[in-house]
Amino acid sequence: MRTAILGAALVVVGLVAVAVGILPVPDALAIADRVWPILLFVIAITVVTELAAAAGLFRAVAERTAKWGAGRAWLLWLLVLGLAVLSTIFLSLDTTAVLLTPVVVILARHVGLSPLPFALTTVWIANTASLLLPVSNLTNLLAEHELVGIGPLEFAALMAAPAVVSIVIPAAILFIVYRKDLIARYEPKASREVEDRVLLIASGVTVAVLMPLLVSGIPVWMPALGAALVLGGFFLVRRPAVIRFGLLPWQLVLLAAGLFLVVEAAHSLGLGTLLAAISGTGHDPLSLLQLSATGALGANAIDNLPAYLALEPVAGDPVRLAALLIGVNVGPLITPWASLATLLWHERLKALDVHFSWARYCLLGLIAAPLTVVAATLALSLAHPA
Repeated sequence: MRTAILGAALVVVGLVAVAVGILPVPDALAIADRVWPILLFVIAITVVTELAAAAGLFRAVAERTAKWGAGRAWLLWLLVLGLAVLSTIFLSLDTTAVLLTPVVVILARHVGLSPLPFALTTVWIANTASLLLPVSNLTNLLAEHELVGIGPLEFAALMAAPAVVSIVIPAAILFIVYRKDLIARYEPKASREVEDRVLLIASGVTVAVLMPLLVSGIPVWMPALGAALVLGGFFLVRRPAVIRFGLLPWQLVLLAAGLFLVVEAAHSLGLGTLLAAISGTGHDPLSLLQLSATGALGANAIDNLPAYLALEPVAGDPVRLAALLIGVNVGPLITPWASLATLLWHERLKALDVHFSWARYCLLGLIAAPLTVVAATLALSLAHPA
């Protein structure tokens, strides 16, 4: 509800800025034309993942993962890590933080392990693994608009080196911190019976077909919308009660729309000039670090989406834009509000009666975020020298 209130307030502020002339109407229409495909994708992919979760797809994958873990906690954790990486890359960070978190918590409890290392893995990887593809993060979809002529595969080539670093370093830190919990054994348990095998198979096939389509170069909202309609049709026939308004991420869409308007209005008041002085203009490693660090600080101060929007005009070219994405995607590991996915993750933990204090979260993030942002930016600089 707080997200909805904040989003509504931001929309009102943005509309007032348009009404009084701070944000010219043509600029407001231009930003609307730019973001509607992104917001439609967010709606569609959320419906797909929510319906797939309702069909038991993620639970089935988790139970299979527990068997592959062969009774070793560290191997099970590595498999969960891989699942979180794939989920984030192809289905977005929100899917991992919101839908995968309950699955891995229940999985850990089911086999008698502490859920904390698995829960923290989902939220860290949701953020840090979201560099590789445009669909992995809303900021990437915004950046894709600026990268004219660069498709999903070229985007992946640009981000490959920092993406790998951004997965490996947080994973190593997590293993070191939770090594006592992960060097343990568990007894695999029997899988639960599938409620509706038709829905489970339909969900699995739909997601399997959707993933390559998201990197095919087709506007991502098209296959996502198609997948949502297909799965929605199956559920209307077999479990119509699942189809409800609550499936739609309207609070997130409202917040994003408000942020777009407010940041665009701030640029009309000269925000870009100020940020250009702070973030620099060069392509040497130090200049790229300056930009990524500015993005990370902005994300932890106000949230990664407005931080990206505010700094986008000073990025200028693909390599500097990649450095900015490192800052705003990988950096939000410190404050709770740095990424909306983090707030949603914490709500899921509370609903599952898992207690993880924000103080501990921030302390661990103060270690992981700077190390990962710096290493990923240096990897970018080495892969794409000036």
